[in-house]
Amino acid sequence: MTDDALIHPTEAIRDRYRTTLGAVPHGVEDRLRLAREFGRLPTEEAIAALRHIVLTDSPLGSRVQQLVHFGQLLALGRAAPARIHARGALHAGAGLADLIGVAETALITAGVPAYALGTEIIAELLPTEEGAAG
Repeated sequence: MTDDALIHPTEAIRDRYRTTLGAVPHGVEDRLRLAREFGRLPTEEAIAALRHIVLTDSPLGSRVQQLVHFGQLLALGRAAPARIHARGALHAGAGLADLIGVAETALITAGVPAYALGTEIIAELLPTEEGAAG
């Protein structure tokens, strides 16, 4: 935890998201702003603490846990959070092949729309030809 986290509760919450996802999602920033303005930071602290426990203290490990989140969100058709957890899975050590396996599983459990969403997200994560050349 950074020194800022000790001074600002919102920074401690951001640190938890950075640990599990590698970044702070925009939606979390919006929630933190509202929580500060309306005196509801304890709610966000509780959410961040629970997420941290589930994602980092899981017997599955953070890599598998992020892949599970990705797959569940594909099945639910939740594109934005699925994108966040696909990146979180990569941050936790998963590879693109792992994400493809999850998308293929979603095809069986949730149908072509879930698979199509998964492949769309994975395609966005592919290195560009410019990035591959450099």
